[in-house]
Amino acid sequence: MRRPSLATHRIPADRQQRIQRLAEDRGVIGVAELSSLLEVSEITVRRDLVILERRGILERARGGAVCTHRNRVVETLFPQKHLENRKEKEAIAVSTAELIEEGDTLLVNGGSTTLEVIRRLGTKKVHVITNNIAVALEAQNLGVELTLLGGEYRFQSNSVVGALAALTLQRVYSSKTLVGVDGVSVRDGLTSCVAQEAEVTRMMVERTRGQVIVVADHRKIAVVSNFISVPIDLVNVLVTDSGAQEPYRRELEQAGVRVIAASVKTG
Repeated sequence: MRRPSLATHRIPADRQQRIQRLAEDRGVIGVAELSSLLEVSEITVRRDLVILERRGILERARGGAVCTHRNRVVETLFPQKHLENRKEKEAIAVSTAELIEEGDTLLVNGGSTTLEVIRRLGTKKVHVITNNIAVALEAQNLGVELTLLGGEYRFQSNSVVGALAALTLQRVYSSKTLVGVDGVSVRDGLTSCVAQEAEVTRMMVERTRGQVIVVADHRKIAVVSNFISVPIDLVNVLVTDSGAQEPYRRELEQAGVRVIAASVKTG
């Protein structure tokens, strides 16, 4: 009679810690693979995944799990953010600009990726309504009509927030809304490091009569930050880069989000 392996006797807490480490190392891992590595049944693995998902450690995906990163808790200052992941942001901006049409009224929130999109609109005649000061400054070099929201200025994000911004948003509608985020999650939706920024984003989405387009590089996918803006079912399109993992892209698509993965130029 074969003696059961030690893995079979592994207590649930130890087994779940190992699942967490494997998910963190690989990003995405399947139930069948976990079952083989841990020498337990797939039913046991699925039970562990349910527990880990409830703790916010990972998200179950079809046939496996995706590590949920919860490290976006400190806000990156706008000048630094503007320099991060330049190639990915440029690729995302080019693909997103193709979704914007002549005559669109765009609500645009704060962020460096949304700024890159506006820079690539070229001569398209659109009306931009934004709390993003950098976008407002860029508008002078483009053919866009601009409405700048009022409010309290935040130097960290180079944007305006607060009651006055909210009051203005209550009086407008957009044909499309362009959203930059700190995190995108199937379970937790769009999240931000800062409560005021999350609130502005939420109101912009509410005032949208067309598509809500999220722009986020792959490092923000399956990331959950401090404050929820809107659930994922209010998002129509996510434009990311080709570094986004395919299993999670499929999970987003199954949640009703069209995912566009822009090709990043190398060299």
